[in-house]
Amino acid sequence: MNIHEYQAKELLRRYGVAVLDGGVATTPDEALAIARKLPGPVCVVKAQIHAGGRGAGHFADDPQGKGGVRIARSPEEARAHAAAMLGHTLVTKQTGPAGKVVNRVYVEAGCDIKRELYLSLLVDRASGRVTIVASAEGGMDIEEVAESHPEKILRVAVDPASGISPFHARKLAFGLSLEGPQIGVFTTFVSALYRAFTELDCSIVEINPLVVTGAGKVIALDAKIAFDDNALFRHKDLEALRDESEMDPKEVEAQRHDLNYVALDGEIGCMVNGAGLAMATMDIIKLYGSSPANFLDVGGTATKERVTEAFKIITSDPKVKAILINIFGGIAKCDLIAEGVVAAAKELTLKVPLVVRLEGTNVAQGKKILAESGLRIIPADNLADAAEKVVRAVKEAA
Repeated sequence: MNIHEYQAKELLRRYGVAVLDGGVATTPDEALAIARKLPGPVCVVKAQIHAGGRGAGHFADDPQGKGGVRIARSPEEARAHAAAMLGHTLVTKQTGPAGKVVNRVYVEAGCDIKRELYLSLLVDRASGRVTIVASAEGGMDIEEVAESHPEKILRVAVDPASGISPFHARKLAFGLSLEGPQIGVFTTFVSALYRAFTELDCSIVEINPLVVTGAGKVIALDAKIAFDDNALFRHKDLEALRDESEMDPKEVEAQRHDLNYVALDGEIGCMVNGAGLAMATMDIIKLYGSSPANFLDVGGTATKERVTEAFKIITSDPKVKAILINIFGGIAKCDLIAEGVVAAAKELTLKVPLVVRLEGTNVAQGKKILAESGLRIIPADNLADAAEKVVRAVKEAA
């Protein structure tokens, strides 16, 4: 689960991480009032969307204009910037050409920036440990830095048995060429960030840029936090921070029914049980010349009701030209899945080709239910057969 910058900074502030003063506004007048309370004379107005590259982006109605991060030299200018952002669509590298509508802006105090650094904490699957990543190339696309100058990326893995220690941060501080009191300040900053990461069950905390001020302070000028969805049951207060307006409505609906759904750009809707099988299904669709419209895992305990809801979500996507159901029955028996498929297809008056491949527990009963349903369901014997048939159905319908 992702949250906005202003929400991330408020959480980090509670753990003692240094951030600047600011406030969130949903109207230009609110932005004006917040700017007047800040020390001034300079403040920054930042569009709040779940995407990076805001400063380098552009607004759809003003492609040649300024991006989503703007400096204001007076409260009145802050108000003007807010008016130019709120209700408008911001397009960045991460949003794609469709962009995202800006519903709120963050008005933040200005800062005397001497250096810009990069700092993040993430779960490194290779080492199985929380790893601190740092670079002196702050404010830039860290992926580009890692590709073109991998030697500029510093990594320190933290043993979960012993936790964070000052030497972890000092090693990074020396690598970043911090000096004197800055090393102690940086060590305190990293320790606070690590505590926030572990206690909040984060999957990533990214500070880009992390700035060193002229006075030698270390401050998070930006903040991105993503949480492990599987741990949210421990953090009801964090779950309340979810902004559903930033999510695909289909993904929101899927979460309500405990379905693992991710919208994609293809034309074949997929319903599968098991993440690995779902990935394999998407791969073989690509192999046979088409592309998946979604990742959808109904889970190992799929029920008739959940299958029906999954069908509704898939068919609500106008890009879907055919549906492939690939179920390996174990705990979720094939006959129950077949009943759900038939019920959903009848309820929704399915208008696109439907290919079904069933295998596993009660597969004979499941195939019989599909065959006797009176619906135009295309049976498949195996995964390759299913992929070939669903791709052919799309091409024939074109």
